[in-house]
Amino acid sequence: MTQDNRKPTTNDSGMPVSSEEFSLSVGADGPIVLHDHYLMEQMANFNREMIPDRQPHAKGGGAFGQFKVTEDVSKYTKAKFLQKGTKTDVLIRFSTVAGEAGSPDTWRDPRGFALKFYTEEGNFDMVGNNTPIFFMRDPMKFQHFIHSQKRRADNGLRDNDMQWDFWTLAPESAHQVTWLMGDRGIPATWRHMDGFSSHTYMWTNAQGERFWVKYHFKTDQGIKCMTQEQADQMAGTDADYHRRDLYEAIKRGDYPSWTLKMQIMPFEDAKTYNINPFDLTKVWPHADYPLIPVGKLTLDRNPTDFHSEIEQAAFEPNNMVPGTGLSPDKMLLARSISYSDAHRARLGVNYKHIPVNAPKCPVHSFSKGGTMRIHNASDPVYAPNSKGGPKADPERYPEDAVWSSDGEFVRAAYTLRPNDDDFSQANVLVNKVMDAAARDRLVSNVVGHLCGGVTEPVLERAFAYWKNVDQTLGERIEQGVKQQRG
Repeated sequence: MTQDNRKPTTNDSGMPVSSEEFSLSVGADGPIVLHDHYLMEQMANFNREMIPDRQPHAKGGGAFGQFKVTEDVSKYTKAKFLQKGTKTDVLIRFSTVAGEAGSPDTWRDPRGFALKFYTEEGNFDMVGNNTPIFFMRDPMKFQHFIHSQKRRADNGLRDNDMQWDFWTLAPESAHQVTWLMGDRGIPATWRHMDGFSSHTYMWTNAQGERFWVKYHFKTDQGIKCMTQEQADQMAGTDADYHRRDLYEAIKRGDYPSWTLKMQIMPFEDAKTYNINPFDLTKVWPHADYPLIPVGKLTLDRNPTDFHSEIEQAAFEPNNMVPGTGLSPDKMLLARSISYSDAHRARLGVNYKHIPVNAPKCPVHSFSKGGTMRIHNASDPVYAPNSKGGPKADPERYPEDAVWSSDGEFVRAAYTLRPNDDDFSQANVLVNKVMDAAARDRLVSNVVGHLCGGVTEPVLERAFAYWKNVDQTLGERIEQGVKQQRG
């Protein structure tokens, strides 16, 4: 574009401005004037252009793409976007859990893997991670867990001691911590890691049959990870490495993709299975529920405005469509409340009007008013009404993704089942999934972390914690720490 053909600068209301360089003043040497509306707008916008960070998952990046269903899974779900041959526009956001907005991408931390499917029946969101499990099974501990991974109240510093204090007092964290301290605790790039729903969800088919499901997005690029030394070096040379890698890959046409595979459990199996299938600290063994291919997710478009399309993206597991639903997973049920509340606090009550969050299907709601509302409301704005307003249709959209429950009001994690202990699956991860070299790196990673300021009696509890995972592993960690500390 030539200099003469450039578009004229305007203010936010579209009015052309005469200068981007000089303020309006009383003479060249005099004071600026308050009626320089463009200067006032520039300064006021600058002071307000930052929005509150997410509490967890503050640092991240994302892209747009498509999901195409390649297999027939209609016997499990009637969701239109999951029927064979269907293509659906998708937004994905990757993130770290504990890091703040300016933190390095290569800290040892789980990675968020959040998806928004813009389906013809409304938005479907999946809030997942790059791990199939999590640190806890009850949401009462979630806020405390995040606080333990963030910064201290007194000096504003992150603190390994309080991390291990929390983990060792919450033994259900062992499976996730073992994963975190292993090779996959630091993926080489977002493109080279898997994504999981982690939670158990529900699918229902056209006949009303119900199934429990877990989503597994398997990277087509292959799994690649960083060592602790590589991650530390990258944190000091390119703190935005993962964000940069994704953007540059898409920019050069190297579109990353993932194959969606599902674990599907018949509804009745959940009642008698040897572990609680809704416990977020457990995986379903693939021998019992093998992976079933469904389709392919491909990312092929970068954001054009990072703030509006990624920072303001709002994912929430309560965004369900017919044929999908939640499960009795306590963590999932809490997130179905907490995430939308977080978005209202961070972005405002009308956050779903922001284009990146707006569904690509007709919306007929009774919502009105509120800050930053941009969609026109029309009467009637109440129900029931006799004025031609929208009307629910339970026959067309039956609420069939449900289950029954009864019992006394109690505060308990879940009813224990035969294999419901906190350490067995972590032991399998160490001894059946990892090879000797991976176990050596696990020991090195844990020893290095424990030598980073962990005090007594937390340190002794950490040794016992790892001995519960595996006696030999725990002894090696204890020996390594004592050798380093002299």
